[in-house]
Amino acid sequence: MYAFLLSTAVIFVAELGDKSQLMAMTFATRYRARDVLIGIAAATAIVHLASVGIGYWIGDAFAESQDTIAIIAGIAFLVFAAWTLRGDELSEDEANKATTATGAAILAVGVAFFLAELGDKTMLATITLATREGWFGTWIGSTVGMVAADALAIGVGAVLGKHLPEKFVKWAAAVAFLVFGLVLIAQGLGWF
Repeated sequence: MYAFLLSTAVIFVAELGDKSQLMAMTFATRYRARDVLIGIAAATAIVHLASVGIGYWIGDAFAESQDTIAIIAGIAFLVFAAWTLRGDELSEDEANKATTATGAAILAVGVAFFLAELGDKTMLATITLATREGWFGTWIGSTVGMVAADALAIGVGAVLGKHLPEKFVKWAAAVAFLVFGLVLIAQGLGWF
C-alpha cells in the first residue's frame, strides 16, 4: 500500500505541467474526455509496467546496496526537480499530431501518449521508485497518479490556467521533487 500511495503522489506531482497534460488538453478538444482518458490509461499502464520491471530488476540486482540505491534515487529526484523547473512544452509536431489525429480516438491517444512517455521524467521516476518499492504497488500507483493528473488537466486545466500561474505549478512540483530527493539521500546516508 505504501508503494501505491507514494507512487501515486510522486507521479501526480511529476505530471503537473508536463507535456502529457498539454497533450491531454489538446486531445480533449477533439475527442470525448472518456476516450482520451482510456487511451492515456492504456498507454500509461504499458509504459509504467515496463518501467517497474526495469526498476525492480535494478533494485533486485543491487539488493545488498539499498543505501547506495537510496542515494542514487535521491540524486535522480534532484535532477527531476531541475528538469521540472526547466519546463516541458509540446513541440509543433506533437501539437499537430494531437490536433490532427485520425482513426479511433482511443488508439490515436494511446499511441501518442505511449510514444511521448518513453524516456519522459514520469517513466524515469517510476523506474526510480520501483528500485526500492514493490513493483505492483508502484505500477498501479504511478498509473493512477498519471491518469489523475491528466484528468485534472482535461477537467479543470482551462479554469485553473486562468487563475493559477504556470510558474507556481512548476515551482511547487520542483520543490516536491527536491524534498523527496533530500529525504532519500538522508535515508541512504543513515541520517534517519
